[in-house]
Amino acid sequence: MTDSGRLRTAASPQIRAMLLERPATPRPAWKAELDRICLVDLAHVVMLAERGITERPVASALLSAVQDLRKQDFAPLEHLPTPRGLYLAYEGYLIELLGEGVGGVLQTGRSRNDLNATCLQLALREPYKRLARELTALGTVLTNRARRYRDVLMPVHTHFQAAMPITFGHYLLGLSHAVERDLQSLAHAARGLARSPLGGGSVGGTTVPIDPERTAHLLGFTEPVANSVDAIASRDTALRMLSTCAILGVTLDRAALDLLMWSSAEFGMLTVPDGLVGSSSMMPQKRNAFVLEHVQGKSAAALGALTAAVSAMRGTPFTNSIAVGTEAMSHVMAALYTTADAVKIMRLAYQGVRPVPEVMARRATEGLTNATATAEWLVGQGVPFRRAHYQVGQAATAVLAGEVDSLGEGLARNGHTPKAPLPDLGPEAVRRAARFGGGPGPAAFERAFGPLAARWLEHRAAHLRQEAAWERSTERLMETVDAVCAPATATAAGSVTGEGTVRGA
Repeated sequence: MTDSGRLRTAASPQIRAMLLERPATPRPAWKAELDRICLVDLAHVVMLAERGITERPVASALLSAVQDLRKQDFAPLEHLPTPRGLYLAYEGYLIELLGEGVGGVLQTGRSRNDLNATCLQLALREPYKRLARELTALGTVLTNRARRYRDVLMPVHTHFQAAMPITFGHYLLGLSHAVERDLQSLAHAARGLARSPLGGGSVGGTTVPIDPERTAHLLGFTEPVANSVDAIASRDTALRMLSTCAILGVTLDRAALDLLMWSSAEFGMLTVPDGLVGSSSMMPQKRNAFVLEHVQGKSAAALGALTAAVSAMRGTPFTNSIAVGTEAMSHVMAALYTTADAVKIMRLAYQGVRPVPEVMARRATEGLTNATATAEWLVGQGVPFRRAHYQVGQAATAVLAGEVDSLGEGLARNGHTPKAPLPDLGPEAVRRAARFGGGPGPAAFERAFGPLAARWLEHRAAHLRQEAAWERSTERLMETVDAVCAPATATAAGSVTGEGTVRGA
């Protein structure tokens, strides 16, 4: 039922898909893992053929078999036992299919250690792409809404008390700055994704004359890792991404709390549309902004994963380690995707919430948010700040007690009549005058808005370029595979045997 009486519409489709509906059965994780293994295998076998380490007909047969498996979505491996792990079951299948002389060359100059490290690098691209897209979308929404609401007066709170007059747009622009730094940190952490561990072997490299730069290029990496121990022992890129997401999670949690408070009946400063709230199964009057509570929960996932991963890695030697490569990394992917969900929910929230300007303005006035500016004006009249602070504090007490209507009257009542007539120091006048220190004044807002909006556009363009480069690398790999296979497939008179040789008709 979409109409609950209190709520006229159901949750938005995107919220339902993420939080409420039973998800469709996902593709098994082992198939995604095999996808990545196959990409590495294709690049590795191409390189072996190009270097003359493996004969072209052998490489062609192996490449064709790997591609056929991918086309079948690995159906032949569906029920294979994996007593020694997924990769060895997959390699065993290829050996049984093609013979040892063909399938058995797959691991030439390579180990499961550098294969696993490379597959992790490839896997991390996906949550990075999603996080970058979602953060860019959130930052753009925040910045656009900041401009829309740049003149909507509201109180900023400290210690949950009204403090000074700002605007809702000024608040949103501040949040956009914080999120942009989180995106910068994520991009910095993801620099490690440019390095390919392939070639590091089990930990000491290999005597086989492989070309790690070639496989790195085919897989869309910028460069191979220069040191085999570093290639196998390090998982710092995953930790840095988790660390960034843990800090981002703090930003998201704090922003969600603000929206939860301000949209409550007690504050009444924001309205949340029906598509972002839920009713109660028992209490018909309720409008629960439950999606924001999901943000609070999901934004903690990266912190938990980081703690678990770092704890698993501590106390291990700087070399190949199951605790590092398997146990620690088992926490990473889900946490990164969960963080991306939290970012998306916040973007939907900021797209949907609307300020209630009259309530915001009233709370700015009733909260005496102009008190600091009044004290600062007295300083301009020659009153030492600490004395001015005391005098305005006395005036505020009189206003709150209902003895006077304004701070100016309160000053006069206590004998603190200033030398010059008191100017307009209402909250709106104060916020417009606050043009120093990155305040909410119009000129300060425009100085901050332009460069930030431009940076968000730059981030979006950079991420699109990165995604395109990764997509192009996969296309280039497939084109190269076809080129290696073409000469062999064109030789109709020959056939590859299990001994890895070409036998004439």
